[in-house]
Amino acid sequence: MDSETSNKIEETVLEILKSCNLDEVTELKIRKMASEKLGLELSDPIRKAFVRQVVEKFLAEEQAKAEANEEEEEEEEEEEDDKKKSSGAGDKEYDDDGDLIVCRLSHKRRVTITEFRGKTLVSIREYYNKDGKELPTSKGISLTAEQWATFNKNIPAVEKAIKKMESRC
Repeated sequence: MDSETSNKIEETVLEILKSCNLDEVTELKIRKMASEKLGLELSDPIRKAFVRQVVEKFLAEEQAKAEANEEEEEEEEEEEDDKKKSSGAGDKEYDDDGDLIVCRLSHKRRVTITEFRGKTLVSIREYYNKDGKELPTSKGISLTAEQWATFNKNIPAVEKAIKKMESRC
């Protein structure tokens, strides 16, 4: 295959890859789209292998970028955590029972760290006001440290599923 043809194929495949949802597109679809756009048959073994090579190189570069971004975000989070730690414990918020309020998800919902029967629990729960006090409802969940670790480990899969669902809209 001459260099002009290979350059055209590579440019077209990269253009398609950049505009597609990589979670849903396949190499076959990319090859067919490029074939239609270029008016060239790309299913012969040499061109098919070339398209595969372009796709794999693109995916490797995207993965490297994603990993670099993750490392940067982790470093930023560590810096923020260090700043929070150095600013003192006065920044922490506790409820009336002395449980640490990690964050407020809304005016009714919050995440707290509680101690119950000798176990540390992460609680995500709705609260209501009664006589000026915020009290927990039965609406919510309390996870042990082990359950939280399992949940936390699977957050990327949850985020990926959310993005996939949102891209359907």
